[in-house]
Amino acid sequence: MTVGKKKSKQVRRESLNLPAANFLTKVNRFKKLQRTIARLSPSWQACIPIAAIIVLVWGYAAVAQTPPRPTTEEQLASLKVGMDTMWVMVAAMLVFFMNAGFGMLETGFCRQKNAVNVLSKNLIVFALSTIAFWAIGFALMFSNGNGFIGSSGGFFLWNVADNSPATGDAYQGIFSALNWTGVPLNAKFFFQLVFAGTAATIVSGAVAERVKFLDFLIFSLLLVGIAYPITGHWIWGGGWLADAGFRDFAGSTVVHSVGGWAALMGAAFLGPRIGKYRDGDTVAMPGHNMSIATLGCLILWLGWFGFNPGSTMAVDANAIAHIAITTNTAGAFGGVAATITAWLYLGKPDLSMIINGILAGLVAITAGCAWINVPNSAIIGTIAGILVVFAVTFFDNLKIDDPVGATSVHLVCGIWGTLAVGLFADGPGTGIYTDAFPKAGLLVGGGFGQLWAQLVGIISVGGMTVLLSTIFWLALKALLGIRVSALEEAEGLDIGEHGMEAYNGFVKETSLDNRIEGGYGGYAGGSGGRTTKL
Repeated sequence: MTVGKKKSKQVRRESLNLPAANFLTKVNRFKKLQRTIARLSPSWQACIPIAAIIVLVWGYAAVAQTPPRPTTEEQLASLKVGMDTMWVMVAAMLVFFMNAGFGMLETGFCRQKNAVNVLSKNLIVFALSTIAFWAIGFALMFSNGNGFIGSSGGFFLWNVADNSPATGDAYQGIFSALNWTGVPLNAKFFFQLVFAGTAATIVSGAVAERVKFLDFLIFSLLLVGIAYPITGHWIWGGGWLADAGFRDFAGSTVVHSVGGWAALMGAAFLGPRIGKYRDGDTVAMPGHNMSIATLGCLILWLGWFGFNPGSTMAVDANAIAHIAITTNTAGAFGGVAATITAWLYLGKPDLSMIINGILAGLVAITAGCAWINVPNSAIIGTIAGILVVFAVTFFDNLKIDDPVGATSVHLVCGIWGTLAVGLFADGPGTGIYTDAFPKAGLLVGGGFGQLWAQLVGIISVGGMTVLLSTIFWLALKALLGIRVSALEEAEGLDIGEHGMEAYNGFVKETSLDNRIEGGYGGYAGGSGGRTTKL
């Protein structure tokens, strides 16, 4: 027998003996464990079965609590909710950042002696808007109710019946008007909040340099808590205007026109700044810092990419891209059109007109940005840029003093943009964003149906906002007085209202006729008495 055969037989014998060896090893270990247990005291021996029972129970509980693995469909649905929520929150933060744009724009357009006052209003107005909209505004605007107002509660968002992010027929709660977006309730609230704050800050610029700080704060609470939610419910809350076919995708009427109407009434009841209108002429009162006004415009332009595309409230790639392009196109054409118009009409390419021309185009496209093609958005922006220049002089001829042109931008161009939906909307089935699509516009072969619905909405929202704003302003005027004294206005609201200055040590306007002490300035010129600075 060879050596190789002997070794193979030895290996086979060892493999056959291996199970027996393992068994003997385990027996020896068990006997050793028995001897160890036997040496323990009786009390320790009694603890052993108890410990074994505890381990078994814990193991069973852990297995019982392990959730079943979600299906692929459930995982995709959860991912969509997360992505939609992230998009809505980022878009809302962009809109929130617009408050910085409004603050810089309005401050730059006003005189330096009122800079602290304007900044203070723009800062505190969002804090007040948050409180008012959280307490009552959101509930009145979006809770289930009738065609006029929400009446199902939801105040303070406390103990609310709501199963968001469920959508459509699966939604169960009191905010059915928002059941089309699959994001949590708090995301819905935050997005709508920043829009409400925008409406309030529009008023700030129109009443700048002569309104009492306290009165403005109270009016802002009333506007965001009562007036804005009522008309907003008609359109975005499933109210009667929505049922009538009125469409406003991102707020040319809901936000901008409402803010513009409230601003117009405030400027009218306050009266013009001292020295603004003399002997039938309009005296220009130039802004003190066009650099920060320009930066404010750019911030607002950026914020509009949250304002309009964010109103999809979902990650819809085609819709977001389309809306961003129509928004940008309208703003660009508005700025160019205002520049050319001011150059021809006023004699100079006025920077303030360029700024407001850009904003005019952005405001005008807001209503129809999702439902209008890009070439038509250029037309809408161009017309808005022309309108805003003539609107400024129109209000000056009415002796309505608006230091920043808020009524010209937000009211006039908000109305125009809302009407433009009835003129240029492509109609259903065009392949663009199709949710709640309006009828085709008049100029694209759709007839007068959509245009009529838009006109009814403009008149209705304007009438209600004017009525409520008038009540608010007149009540404040009777109870507190809404305008600062002539001496305080001449000295500047920074000192009179806040006891501080934005530019300590710099010369400033102090006399009633707005001349500047310190040797630089006097009356700003102008072209034939026309206003050249807003």
